[in-house]
Amino acid sequence: MQKPILVYRGEHLESTHDLHVAVVNNEGKLLFSYGNPSRFTFPRSSMKPFQAVPLVETGAAERFNYTQSELALSCASHSGEKIHRDSVLNILAKIGLAEEALQCGTHIPRDHESYKQLIREGKELTPVFSNCSGKHSGMLATAVHMKEDVAGYREIHHPVQQRILDVIEDICEVPKNEIKLSVDGCGAPVHQLPLNQMALGYARLAKPVGGHASALENIKNAMVKHPEMVGGKNRFDTNLMNTFNGRIVSKAGAEAVQCIGLVEEGLGIAIKVEDGGERAVSVAAMEVLKQLGLVNEQIYQTLKDYAHAPVFNARNDRIGVIMPNFILEK
Repeated sequence: MQKPILVYRGEHLESTHDLHVAVVNNEGKLLFSYGNPSRFTFPRSSMKPFQAVPLVETGAAERFNYTQSELALSCASHSGEKIHRDSVLNILAKIGLAEEALQCGTHIPRDHESYKQLIREGKELTPVFSNCSGKHSGMLATAVHMKEDVAGYREIHHPVQQRILDVIEDICEVPKNEIKLSVDGCGAPVHQLPLNQMALGYARLAKPVGGHASALENIKNAMVKHPEMVGGKNRFDTNLMNTFNGRIVSKAGAEAVQCIGLVEEGLGIAIKVEDGGERAVSVAAMEVLKQLGLVNEQIYQTLKDYAHAPVFNARNDRIGVIMPNFILEK
């Protein structure tokens, strides 16, 4: 049986990836699917737009004069570029905390030039380089605004995390007692829920309805107007939102998750590559968008390396391709 994502070395099939897709409207109706659309999945960083809702709804963003780009950064898995680091440090300054308050840990940033510069200067990596430092600074801002303990802000029983859990329950329509919890790569809670309910969340982010509509509208607008803050240079989320120019809101998650909201249509898309192979994610996403009639020739040419992703060797020769091989079921 042919697999939905094919990896070729030259003309020869080398590897494959299994796939799950759910396409849902903002009333929760499943319109298209592939694989298991109700697969329980950790959205990982795809949940960040919803984790930012309490930042807006508590009044913390308004009190600390969050700019639109800073709100977008709260939803980011950023590359650690100077623009991202400076924005996080500016948020921390506004809320009166030092960088040491961030509990997201450290890792080498995607922006290798920033890392090389750090090495040249003989400095150590700090939490501001973490791709999750925007999310964590937003959680801290909420805790400061609500006069809550900042030391325990990432613990699941802390009010910051309980508000986030309430938001996910409301928007994605999954009862709290059915949301499975674990710990994300940055140390904050991560929420496991069915793929189609993740897609519902993105349908409502794209075309907000219900009690959180105002906050979701603010967050969506921030993301689509400042996609460079959500990812960075040469990142799929950033390039996709730039190319679609306000018609798509997009956020990837670790272990090969991609969530997309279609603004005009009010649809949400949630994608999970079964084996966590992130090289397959953009290929799957572009094929879903194509089958939904959203990819014209101009868009394809701009994003073609995401639709048919090239495989390179150590000499930077293009020696293969990753291709889609599936049809959505109505």
